Amino acid sequence: MHRYALWMALVGTGLGMTSPLTYADFFEDSQTQIKLKNFYLDRQYDTASSKNWGSWSQGMTLDSKSGYVDLEGVQVGADLLAQYAVRLDGRDRNPDWVLPYEGKAGTGHQASEFGHVGVTLKAKIAQTELRVGELLPVTPVLVYDPSRQLLTTYNGVWLESKDIKNTKITLGYINSINARYENQTMDLGLWPKNLTEDSKVKGMYIAGVDHQFNKNWFGSYFYADVDNIYQQNYLGLSFKEALNKDAKFDSHIRIFDNRQSGDALYGKIDNQALSLGTTFSYKNQTIGLGYQQMFGNQGSNPSAATGEPYFPTLAGWVPQPYLDNWGVASFIRKDEQSLGMTYSYNFAGWGINGLKATAKYFSGWNIDTHYESNGTKSGRGTENEFNFILNYVVPEGKFKGLGFEWMYIDVNWHNVQGQISNIKENRIATTYTYKF
Repeated sequence: MHRYALWMALVGTGLGMTSPLTYADFFEDSQTQIKLKNFYLDRQYDTASSKNWGSWSQGMTLDSKSGYVDLEGVQVGADLLAQYAVRLDGRDRNPDWVLPYEGKAGTGHQASEFGHVGVTLKAKIAQTELRVGELLPVTPVLVYDPSRQLLTTYNGVWLESKDIKNTKITLGYINSINARYENQTMDLGLWPKNLTEDSKVKGMYIAGVDHQFNKNWFGSYFYADVDNIYQQNYLGLSFKEALNKDAKFDSHIRIFDNRQSGDALYGKIDNQALSLGTTFSYKNQTIGLGYQQMFGNQGSNPSAATGEPYFPTLAGWVPQPYLDNWGVASFIRKDEQSLGMTYSYNFAGWGINGLKATAKYFSGWNIDTHYESNGTKSGRGTENEFNFILNYVVPEGKFKGLGFEWMYIDVNWHNVQGQISNIKENRIATTYTYKF
């Protein structure tokens, strides 16, 4: 009954009130859930003027996905994603990239509430689906971001086809972004410059193909063009093998090539990234190792004042999880080499189902600290980062769906212009998901 009421309100006159059996799958196959998230972030810099960044907020997300109506061979449907958050407490004078912020850092203020509603229309023939509206892509060249209170999402057109055996083809056009700390859609740009509503960027064009060669080998190629900013080519190859019922091995190589596009609004871009990663899992333990290296002569408008990274990153600080050593420190500066190590343990082996602990350590070196803006050079910089993540989700019983996560982050920079030398951060999230 909950599903029927929700979707009748959403599509009402669009589907009409006649012939309920015609639209039975639209309602019966729908999936609706409400997710509550209480999120606390505390970030402490090592300079007195930059201390006490963070906030405490409560969010609610309504995520409803319809089934499909068959209209003469074309299956159509609609999805709804409504997000809302309210600030419970926070350092009102400092931005924390969780809540909207108005004015300059130190003199402006965080918003007391924010949110947005997105609707996606979808149409499917066989195994080809077209989606128009709000999008949550997961590709090497564009991903949505769930790391803060509300999701970073996009608006545009997205087509995925699996009609060719062992192959997925992706085509997309993105015309705006809903950043995780904004309550309105913005044009695409590069971090750290502010998002705008009146840039010269028409959008982002995406094309890609994923192919499974056999049970062990997988390949992927993607191309993206952010109009008048940058072009990106991605090539990935991975190998997966189940050694036995308890052991699994996974390794991959990923290559990015980034160049300026069109009018080059952010200046000349010449960056290439090599990322190598491998993981080994045995029963309840997982060990990971990643190596990453940046190549190229230029970045995205390098500036000593901002310490801007050299790998082009969309405004709103959109993450790039297809780089093995991505973190708060990012490890994407000019000439940088980095090594990452991960260890995870699932406590199901101790009879504590739903509890998992993960430790990560990243070390980056050989950072070119020369900036074109001032022509000076102060040697090679380094950066390192440690993460500890503790997750628990109630697996069954009366409180099934209740989750807890604590993440501790410690970042250190040395001889990197535009950066202070240390950050310590705690993120605590309590979530509850109710499925209708």
